[in-house]
Amino acid sequence: MKNVLIIGAGPAGLTAAYELLDKSEDYKVTVFEESDCFGGISRTVNYKGNRMDMGGHRFFSKVPEVNEWWEKMLPTQGAMPYDDVVLGRTSTVSENGPDPEKTDRVMLRRNRLSRIFFNAKFFDYPVSLKFATIKNMGLGTTIVVGFSYLKTVFHKREEKSLEDFYINRFGKKLYSMFFENYTENLWGRHPSEISPEWGAQRVKGLSIKAVLGDIFGKLFRKKNRKVETSLIEEFAYPKLGPGQLWDLTAADVEKMGGTIIKNAKVVNLIKDGNRLTGLVYEKDGKRVTVEGDYIISSMPVKDLAEGMNDVPKKYLDIASGLPYRDYMTVGVLIPHLNLKNETKTKTLGDIVPDNWVYVHDKSVKMGRFQIYNNWSPYMVEKPEGTVWMGLEYFCNEGDEMWSMTDDAFGRMGVSEMVKMGLIGSEDEVLDFHVERVKKAYPAYFDTYEHMDELRAYLDTIENLFCVGRNGQHRYNNIDHSMCTSFEAVKNILAGETKKDNIWNVNTEKEYHEENKS
Repeated sequence: MKNVLIIGAGPAGLTAAYELLDKSEDYKVTVFEESDCFGGISRTVNYKGNRMDMGGHRFFSKVPEVNEWWEKMLPTQGAMPYDDVVLGRTSTVSENGPDPEKTDRVMLRRNRLSRIFFNAKFFDYPVSLKFATIKNMGLGTTIVVGFSYLKTVFHKREEKSLEDFYINRFGKKLYSMFFENYTENLWGRHPSEISPEWGAQRVKGLSIKAVLGDIFGKLFRKKNRKVETSLIEEFAYPKLGPGQLWDLTAADVEKMGGTIIKNAKVVNLIKDGNRLTGLVYEKDGKRVTVEGDYIISSMPVKDLAEGMNDVPKKYLDIASGLPYRDYMTVGVLIPHLNLKNETKTKTLGDIVPDNWVYVHDKSVKMGRFQIYNNWSPYMVEKPEGTVWMGLEYFCNEGDEMWSMTDDAFGRMGVSEMVKMGLIGSEDEVLDFHVERVKKAYPAYFDTYEHMDELRAYLDTIENLFCVGRNGQHRYNNIDHSMCTSFEAVKNILAGETKKDNIWNVNTEKEYHEENKS
């Protein structure tokens, strides 16, 4: 029996473990997880009965294998969830599917809405041309936006940076309004310093044509041009948050004979020539060496290379220079939200129906906020009497924000809620809770331009398979992270040492942005 060592119990690591055990009895599987919970950035934190989704995760994929996998783990609802019943709303149901009021193992179907909060007003995401948009921007600004885009049609910039990428697609005016500050807040770098590859991966198909529609779009639309980004109206979501899926998967992995070791930080990988012979993990202050025939790694590439012996300096320097952005969020419990619901969507307490809202406000550090009530009524202990929100911030481990105490950070978030008009006073807050996530977002600058060279080197290690967001230093969604593991498992079962199929996941021309995290 071959030993397979899997680093990380996030979506990629747990998918790999499950698939190996499900498809063959010839492998002994051990998963090493640094933390005490499952799901990585897709985990769900339960704080006093109120659940927090780390980042916000819509479950939507055009990959049949992924959808079948989700359906097997969490069957689609066969009846309406609590809030839909109370409000008389409708959503997709599956014949003979489980009733979310009677069981927890169920995937809900939820309405999709995300907007931009700019100048204390809501704008569609992506921005669309309609009366409300023109009213919010003002006719004069709308005209400037249009002519700014026309300029880019005839004078394209060479795309050396993310700034060039955005301006070519949206014009300089709209870029300055909706992309420049938010992007710098997200990554801690100005868009002029970031590779255009990030934009090419995350916002394919979106352009000013979506903003100006028929007025300007028809003038420049290519015949039969395929729309690359589909904006779904409905998405799937686990009843108790995304972490529920990975808790269930972990439990199934153990039932199938796999071993999961929590609080086990992998600190070294033992390399002998072009193969890995095992790894060393640290737990309770002790170091333990484990031998393995295959290693599937979803740990950050930076840590992988730095923990491996005999890595040539050239590749070690690339790995060491790969940047990441860390994430902090504060869950805030309030009795009501000041924002007026001017949509046609009915909600409990008549709160705005958004799942998350992008904050484009230079006066605050907040990047986005979630309204957990709208993801699932079961995420909130009292969905009719309280609003449970997540205020999201992007930072670097060890910086001023990261180093704040939980109390100071929480109070900063609450004060920004007051400044933005989300609540009237800090005294309205009933409770708050802070969470931190290290290396949440692999970034596309610094040594990232040499990532292909590092990848080529890692591919020479025959029994190493890099999967997932951090394992490939690629901003994968849940479905793509899972697909990298599907491919890795196929290779192991087939005795294939080439890794192109694994790395080629999420490099196709068509990219699905809806379930991003």
